[in-house]
Amino acid sequence: MGMDVIGSNPASRTGEYFRANVWCWKPLWGYCDNNYKVAKKVSHGYSNDGDGLNEDDSKELSELLFRDLANGTVAKYKIDYDLALAELPRQNCTYCEATGIRTDEVGVEHGMPTKQLEPEIAILTGRTIGWCNACGGEGTSPHWASNYPFHIELVQEFAKFLKDCGGFSIH
Repeated sequence: MGMDVIGSNPASRTGEYFRANVWCWKPLWGYCDNNYKVAKKVSHGYSNDGDGLNEDDSKELSELLFRDLANGTVAKYKIDYDLALAELPRQNCTYCEATGIRTDEVGVEHGMPTKQLEPEIAILTGRTIGWCNACGGEGTSPHWASNYPFHIELVQEFAKFLKDCGGFSIH
């Protein structure tokens, strides 16, 4: 699933359409919403119900994004964002109940309780057999928020889209 952002009156092919999957859209729009007053005009920026901005507001947001890409603000934000994600605590795996060995029907069907572990995982876990496909046999997984990456390249693409979209709606 993704967010399809449609240009209202595109001045070029770049302004016709912008797409981000839901995992990448949330941090991209979050950056805009948290940093620019003009983005607050979009009441439902995290849903695909057709909300958006008019041409003037889209151009303003584009200019702000280009400015902050050029002056390093976006790059600094990415560093801080990635650091914050890295500092989040790991979560217990729900598929193996934090044991590192998946013993439910799916796990048994696929031989996970008797699977030989890779040496690196065996060192980490202190055992040589038993695996879980959800956590790699460790019993914990990265925090759920780490599924939402922030990409500078996506900010650049979005800024280009905004410049030429003539206003947009999110679908």
